[in-house]
Amino acid sequence: MDHRELTGRWVHAREEDTDARMVFRADSVPLPPARGRLSFELRPDGTYVDSAYGADDRPATSGGSWRLQDDVLDLDGQAAQGVPRRMRVVEVGPDRLVVEP
Repeated sequence: MDHRELTGRWVHAREEDTDARMVFRADSVPLPPARGRLSFELRPDGTYVDSAYGADDRPATSGGSWRLQDDVLDLDGQAAQGVPRRMRVVEVGPDRLVVEP
């Protein structure tokens, strides 16, 4: 798997999740309105920024570095609540990322 396939901003499409997998869509994909969608951006320089809603419903961001080893994506740093810090990449395409947390 090429790490360049993962770069970009990914938004949690929880309506597509299964019991074992989380689905993220590229930020260019329109999603139905939903309160509190998780998102993260994997940057080509190995850093990431993620966003989740805090207790007061305002977005809370954090970040750190990321790396891909085989099919495992690791986020090192303060990942936002709800964003897994370690995920197995099951599928990645231009507009869809499927992971097992």
